[in-house]
Amino acid sequence: MSRGTAAETGEEVVTATNVSRTYHLGDQPVHAIDDVSLSLDRGSFTAVMGPSGSGKSTLMNLLGCLDTPDEGEVVIDGREVSTLSDARRARLRGTEIGFIFQTFNLMPRLTAAENVTLPMVFNRGVDTGRRERAEQLLDRVGLGDRLDHRPNELSGGQRQRVAISRALVNEPSLVLADEPTGNLDTDTGGAIMALFEELNAEGRTILMVTHERHIAEYADRIVHLVDGKIEEIEDVEDVTPTGGDWV
Repeated sequence: MSRGTAAETGEEVVTATNVSRTYHLGDQPVHAIDDVSLSLDRGSFTAVMGPSGSGKSTLMNLLGCLDTPDEGEVVIDGREVSTLSDARRARLRGTEIGFIFQTFNLMPRLTAAENVTLPMVFNRGVDTGRRERAEQLLDRVGLGDRLDHRPNELSGGQRQRVAISRALVNEPSLVLADEPTGNLDTDTGGAIMALFEELNAEGRTILMVTHERHIAEYADRIVHLVDGKIEEIEDVEDVTPTGGDWV
């Protein structure tokens, strides 16, 4: 488990201050996130845990510019999200944030390389070299010989590595991972987490939602959410979870 990386710089990539988000089911208000404050330092690795309905996904959506708070503010790389237009918020989301999902969310008719390059449509500064960038990332995660394979020709672990490559293609400031090992067996999940450790050791800022304690322990700290509030922020001891080979 990696410790003492770029997280010690104290430079904040994302800051949420007194953030609340309420939804309504009929006439009944649901306080999904209630007055939460949280900062992510550059190079940090943070896990979020909590029971179903605790607000984990809502918090990730707020930090990932997929939603805006009813109260409070979210600042990403110095930009207050709620003050941005929809177009600028979409561009921020596409260039500064990389998303990794439990269900991979790959386009079934596109190849691995084509899936990886999709977020580059948001990056106006990159008009050439997209294929080369995809090849570089897929080779990095051990899929250099699977560039032209479609998702149904890949294993679960391979699909998740394509999704990780896609999340990294624009060199984002923040990587958000929602249950990244939820659909994987134990050995493959361990291998994916070993890759997360490598990425964090290189200075990547990662926020990961998980319901599995042994997965959360790969992070530097664990944010425990209960009923939309932070119950505890736990520093993780330097232990080494067991993983497997890439599958």
